[in-house]
Amino acid sequence: MTRILVRPPALEDLPSWRALGWRAEPDPIGLADEHARFRAARASAGVEVIEARGEPGNLDSIYVYDPVLVTPQGAILLQPGKAGRRGEPEALADDLPLPVLGRLEGDELVEGGDTVWLDERTLLVGHTYRTNAAGIGAIRRLLPGVDVHAFHLPHFHGRAEVLHLRSLLNPVAAKLGVGYLPLMPVPLVELLEEHGMRIVEVPDDEFETMGPNVLGLPGGRALALAGNRVTKQRLEEAEIEVVEYAGDEISRKGDGGPTCLTLPVDFDASRSS
Repeated sequence: MTRILVRPPALEDLPSWRALGWRAEPDPIGLADEHARFRAARASAGVEVIEARGEPGNLDSIYVYDPVLVTPQGAILLQPGKAGRRGEPEALADDLPLPVLGRLEGDELVEGGDTVWLDERTLLVGHTYRTNAAGIGAIRRLLPGVDVHAFHLPHFHGRAEVLHLRSLLNPVAAKLGVGYLPLMPVPLVELLEEHGMRIVEVPDDEFETMGPNVLGLPGGRALALAGNRVTKQRLEEAEIEVVEYAGDEISRKGDGGPTCLTLPVDFDASRSS
């Protein structure tokens, strides 16, 4: 991961927080400061940080992973299932430093948070309230050489609260992921076992605080939201160095962790593309 795309929050975005379903109104100073620190930490680690303009007036657009699927050949502009985010893919298109392979249209709905690459030929997709069968079919059509495995995720808290595949599972290194097994479909667990993927398990009381939402970094490191002590300890026992960030404003209030805030634009299936 040498280049990532991010979208800093803007003052004009703040009034949209309630309509977009944020848990609380973000503090504008804290929001800007946390995101600036988030970007600076990535830059200091030797990563090129590309700042996108995003969709003006849309606070959710700081979560740049959802509108786009990065593939070995380029980008697919998705169509979020959340109606308030439908303008984000096209708003990001001009800032993407890679070719656009295609776009989802009509009733084809997919959010990036429902996609996980196991390797360059194996893509996992969650069938959720934000990603539908038509959208999964479109991904299969646009990626004819890729094995696309779709899994139905549980209702859990319902339509109003997002439950992405990446809410449950995130690769952090080759053959190593972090996840919450109690909500994973059995066929998904079996497929991970077939691929030799070892899972660092998130405890029950750290699932709701985004314990599984961990971003793999080069050199055996991972970026995680501060506060999930047991998950951090288990990752360290798996020889992963955990780098924490403060995200009360940019993550907790909008339900978006480090994988949501970051779009790696150099394909690397072993981590987070």
